[in-house]
Amino acid sequence: MSIKDKVVIITGASSGIGEATAKLLASKGAKLVLGARREDKLQQIVSDIEKDGGEAVYQVTDVVKPADNASLVKLAQEKFGKVDVMFLNAGIMPNSPMSKLKVDEWDAMVDINIKGVLNGIAAVLPIFTEQKSGQIITTSSVAGLKNYPGGAVYGATKWAVRNLMEVLRMESAQEGTNIRTSTIYPAAINTELLNAITDEATLTGATALYEQYGITPDRVANVVEFAINQPEDTNVNEFTIGPTSQSW
Repeated sequence: MSIKDKVVIITGASSGIGEATAKLLASKGAKLVLGARREDKLQQIVSDIEKDGGEAVYQVTDVVKPADNASLVKLAQEKFGKVDVMFLNAGIMPNSPMSKLKVDEWDAMVDINIKGVLNGIAAVLPIFTEQKSGQIITTSSVAGLKNYPGGAVYGATKWAVRNLMEVLRMESAQEGTNIRTSTIYPAAINTELLNAITDEATLTGATALYEQYGITPDRVANVVEFAINQPEDTNVNEFTIGPTSQSW
């Protein structure tokens, strides 16, 4: 199954895994619709893709807002006439011990990491249901598979994503709508994820770990490409990916 001419929406597309995936898929002939909050970054990525002969458009998107997600999907339809894949990649990780009571950060993680995914699913699911095809991919984390001190709330949001994506896959199979789902569980990937950590001790530890083990975001992009490139009758629903040298 070729990626060429597939229309792929990516949230959290302004850096890291989202940016790397956009550029890789564009190089394979996909048509990209990119959403994130930083317009300058989106503009540069679209410019880079176009200079390399690819096709991409962007729209400033806050995944916490349902209307922004709906607007991004509408842009894909208006520009390219269809939607084939929705990669829900936006997320934040301001980890800290629960005893620090960083409640505002807890709320932000719930809003972006869970509600942001739900808003994206809600925006695209009616289209996929009607056309009886489509693929939803999400970025979870190894913290959605294992428990890590300092990552209680972040992990909880990523466990939630794991559950809702698996149930979505099962329900689609039962309903005969042929929607493929893939959840990715990255370990230490060198992105901007650590920038949100405000607890000094947590940041020091995470920085040391990522400096020792971290691998580049294009490694995850390769996995997204693999998932999309499977035949339509084949669903690979979970990928755990991380550095070979890290004991995650």
